[in-house]
Amino acid sequence: MKRDFAVIGLGRFGGSICRELSMEGMEVLAIDIDEDKVNEFKNIASHAVIADSTDEATLKDLGIKNIDHVIVAIGDNIQASILTTVVLTDFNIKKITVKAQNDYHEKILNKIGADQVVHPERDMGKRIAHNIISNNILDYLELSDDHSIVEVKVGAKMLGKSLIDLDIRANYGCNVVAIKQGKDINVSPSAEDKLKEDDILIVIGADKDISRFEKHLVVDE
Repeated sequence: MKRDFAVIGLGRFGGSICRELSMEGMEVLAIDIDEDKVNEFKNIASHAVIADSTDEATLKDLGIKNIDHVIVAIGDNIQASILTTVVLTDFNIKKITVKAQNDYHEKILNKIGADQVVHPERDMGKRIAHNIISNNILDYLELSDDHSIVEVKVGAKMLGKSLIDLDIRANYGCNVVAIKQGKDINVSPSAEDKLKEDDILIVIGADKDISRFEKHLVVDE
């Protein structure tokens, strides 16, 4: 079902979301106080307007109350981010996602009613750090404060062994939820099948357990 979105703040993060949503055929209202940024998205978003998102009357005139999901991606101006979120919560928007600059900012956003708070720089830093640890770690996604999901390319220590042989759940407390083989994803992998060189394991678990799994089984010596 086609949904309506608004992206407030058209910097690198907000601009990227705006482009992707537009490419997926969604109706996107792009808002920024900077005229140059708005002009950049006039031919990308459904509507692109110059506006001060902290002004309640302005947002009301733009019909923000009719938007299903508003993403507040304001850059360095934490005050503007907080005031915008307050206005949106007063409007009873169905879903509000806000970019946080730091943990203190996140605490405030959660208290004033943001539905989802994201840390794009922090999360990307975690992904890159795990990739630096080993080329076999392809992706890393935080699910909560202490649980994550990781994509792991089968390395030398796992090659030719089965899930029974590795016994990842018993040894490391993690669960292999799927195995990617080329374009195919097997969500019910056979415990007896031998792992091949190009296989990718999708593993979920507590961060401390995933860390042990990475250090002992993923990182090649």
